[in-house]
Amino acid sequence: MPTLNEPQAAFLQLPHKFRAFVGGFGSGKTWVGCGSLCRHAWEHPRIPAGYFAPTYPQIRDIFYPTIEEVAHDWGLRASIAESNKEVSLYAGRQYRGTIICRSMEKPSSIVGFKIGQALVDEIDTMNKRKAQDAWRKIIARLRVKADGLQNGIDVTTTPEGFNFVYEQFHQMPSERPELKALYGLVHASTYDNEVNLPEDYIRSLYESYPPQLVQAYIDGMFVNLTTGSVYSVFSRSRNATDEVIQEGEHLHIGMDFNVLNMTAIVCVIRDDQPMALDELTGIRDTPAMIQALKDQFPGHRMTIYPDASGESTHTNNASVSDLGLLRVERGMSVVKPAANPRIRARVVSVNAMLCNAKGRRRLKVNVRRCPKLTEALEKQPYDANGMPDKTTGFDHPPDALGYFIHGRYPAAVSARDRGAIERPSGLKPYSRAWLESSGLPSNADRRRNAL
Repeated sequence: MPTLNEPQAAFLQLPHKFRAFVGGFGSGKTWVGCGSLCRHAWEHPRIPAGYFAPTYPQIRDIFYPTIEEVAHDWGLRASIAESNKEVSLYAGRQYRGTIICRSMEKPSSIVGFKIGQALVDEIDTMNKRKAQDAWRKIIARLRVKADGLQNGIDVTTTPEGFNFVYEQFHQMPSERPELKALYGLVHASTYDNEVNLPEDYIRSLYESYPPQLVQAYIDGMFVNLTTGSVYSVFSRSRNATDEVIQEGEHLHIGMDFNVLNMTAIVCVIRDDQPMALDELTGIRDTPAMIQALKDQFPGHRMTIYPDASGESTHTNNASVSDLGLLRVERGMSVVKPAANPRIRARVVSVNAMLCNAKGRRRLKVNVRRCPKLTEALEKQPYDANGMPDKTTGFDHPPDALGYFIHGRYPAAVSARDRGAIERPSGLKPYSRAWLESSGLPSNADRRRNAL
């Protein structure tokens, strides 16, 4: 029998054409979605299905490993053709069906095929308008006609405020009762899957997230994430410190690049506690910022956590990038991601350090030495689109601080990590223990079999 917890079993029993499994981190969202695809393969052989994720890396890192393990749990075998972005399911040697995998990043690319069942994963992490476009494109693919088949879409997602899934599966059916027969919804908590998670996993979520996100990321409930100030947990008194930078201390500097208005938040880390102890704001350009740092903090080793867009040429020397200028400076090192973190992930990381769900305040600010940062943390609002407002002038100091905090203390669980923790085995995909427990062939076995 397939391995399911109570919310997963309730979800698979929903009779609706459109079903949503809205759960916290580690609640088994992708697992139950893959289970639905496997049941489709058993009940409607040779009728293709579709898997849709926000990006192709998510398909690779989450779906491919998960569908192999879930297929095994359902008595099937998954054969992955990454080049074609397809997964074929077999019962022994008998072909049962194919799952066509597509990214929702460009909804216009979801064309040219038809399916009888769809799984849409983590759609709430997308921009609402793009999610709506992708939804319409996916519905247009559901045009297989067969006896006993109900062309339908399963949605598995973490709730991200009152976003697409809330409107589609809760608000619309509430306002229009005739839609209730079409839309079914199950909420799942991380606690519902606790037996399949590491013992300290839920405790680590409480440590890593601010209080207002616990209902969403642990309880799997829709909550308003975009009201009031962006950093509402910040307290001028409870996050304050009188500490100052010590002679020769290693400095960790978050840096935001803007034309004629560069910002640097100068932090230290003591006993794994970050403290923002100084700031440089309104600096003209990167050469001026470098000189200001050297003049104000001589003899200090500096690690810069910059805006990733600084790789392009914004300085007055068009042949050298902002980061290139920083890298050649003696005593300065640069920690730069391939791309900037998602704005929401950066905000969550800062809020979690300002005050986590257990009330612990790890990030301290010298409010006297960092007046601009303090004012911005207190006053930056959300805009009409639910994003931090960039029109009030309060965005640069928190952005700079966020690049350092997210780089060193990221709160958001990555797509790869989510995939690993949502499997009932709780094991990292393709690790030796995972392969031994699943009975699936290793990559080396696959290569040998292909010869």
